[in-house]
Amino acid sequence: MPWASQISQIANSRNCCYTLTMFTHLVFFWLNENTPPSERDSTLADCRELLRRIPGVKTIEAGKPAGTDRPVVDNSYDIGLCVILNDRAAHDAYQNHPLHQQFLAKHRQHWKKILVYDYE
Repeated sequence: MPWASQISQIANSRNCCYTLTMFTHLVFFWLNENTPPSERDSTLADCRELLRRIPGVKTIEAGKPAGTDRPVVDNSYDIGLCVILNDRAAHDAYQNHPLHQQFLAKHRQHWKKILVYDYE
């Protein structure tokens, strides 16, 4: 698996704690049409700051679509979230953690649709 070697090399070069034992949680949010831009910014900030504090989260990234112009790329979502967790148990704990519940309570009323992709 050449990609496994590349991940290890990148992790070692950046002095980070990646291992091949991980659980990846990808979430794509489509916001309601009347959602103000300030709510998008608040959601992004909470993705990056609030959810990062949940135990078991190795790394977290959130952002807007890159606008990549390729037929296979779906740029229709408003916010993308990538959470790398230690393992499935960490993911299960993340889902029930009070900070995750706080995030949901604060922002979910602004979501028209979400799609989640999890993989190990």
